[in-house]
Amino acid sequence: MNNETHPASLSAAAKIFACAAIFAGTVMGLAGIDLVLPSVPEFPDIFDTSTAASQMILAAFVAGNMIGLISFGSLAAHFGRRKLFIASLFGYGLVSFGAAYSPSIEALIGTRFLQGLFASGSAVLAPGLIRHLFSELGAVRALSAMGSIESLVPGLAPIAGAWLHSQYGWTASFLLTSLLIGAIFLVVILRPNLLPHIGTKSNMQPGSYKNLIKNTVYLRYAMGHALVLGGLLTFVFTAPAVIVKTMNGSISDFIYMQVVGVSCFIVASNVAGNIVKRWGAEKVIDAGNIIAVIGALGLLAYAIWGRNDPADLKYIFWLLNVGLGLRGGAGFVQALKAAHDDDDRASALMLVAVTGLSAAMTAFVAPFIGLGLIALTIATCLIILPVLLLMIFIEPLEKTPQKTPQATGE
Repeated sequence: MNNETHPASLSAAAKIFACAAIFAGTVMGLAGIDLVLPSVPEFPDIFDTSTAASQMILAAFVAGNMIGLISFGSLAAHFGRRKLFIASLFGYGLVSFGAAYSPSIEALIGTRFLQGLFASGSAVLAPGLIRHLFSELGAVRALSAMGSIESLVPGLAPIAGAWLHSQYGWTASFLLTSLLIGAIFLVVILRPNLLPHIGTKSNMQPGSYKNLIKNTVYLRYAMGHALVLGGLLTFVFTAPAVIVKTMNGSISDFIYMQVVGVSCFIVASNVAGNIVKRWGAEKVIDAGNIIAVIGALGLLAYAIWGRNDPADLKYIFWLLNVGLGLRGGAGFVQALKAAHDDDDRASALMLVAVTGLSAAMTAFVAPFIGLGLIALTIATCLIILPVLLLMIFIEPLEKTPQKTPQATGE
């Protein structure tokens, strides 16, 4: 018999507390790469190994993360989000602790793979948990707020990692991760009614990734998210090399660009909920897509006709961030709805698409960095502009008949 509290009966304070726990788990999962980055250059001396082997600890984390995204997306329908969220926290904390005591680079690579695998759990499960904590508009606001917090991780986590390494050595980032994850784990264990009690969908046909890929309405929102975010990430990943090597700039120019971009993203994502309330999700998503397209074309135009000054990039780059900030939360919620409430697979597939697209395009543009900003902006446009085709050729959710599934407990 199910004695757990349904999310609808939770107080506003309890929902905020639950949301904070979910946010914290997701943020710590994202920090898995960035916290350790400052220590990577020291690993060849620490473990008496090569630089190439040391870099494998980053690749191992990403590989584990990709496998974990797909796995947790499938497992959630059978075991329930709450149980898997707790299990992923436990595994992530335990493996992070073990990584600090790795006797060799090979052992560290292996634990990093497992660390990436368990870290993916919170990212996959968070959207579904949050969606069932709040109303549709509340979920848009919560997911937008989560995106704002997550946008700070790549900038702040390496700074924290560098300080930890300088003060306490390379093991400190792993031990701190284990400690913080352990604290979150204790909170959700000691408060069993904290997280939404959403489990197997017994009255639905079993979901699958194949069904999602065939669902064109889902792809409108999922691929739209992947294209806009993937284009932005490709630009961010490649911009430092382009700025320094071909524009006679410095890393400071990149930092200023990022500060402006992230600030604009945070503002846009936090006002998105109010705009959705007034104008509706579809108009906000379309507006975000169009603004991102204008930003990509603006960067390309500058690459062709501009004065090749890296200080100018921040005056255009912010448009990509505003576009993503506006469409991010609303687009994610619409994608989950279009997936017939198969939230976890839908989230996993979106995250895999973002990761794979940005990684593949970053690798694709790497040989052309010598051509300068023009190569990078062409690649960015190739990624982002197809979002217009999704808007034109695939009907939005509001014009498409949808199933209304019921959910049972764990």
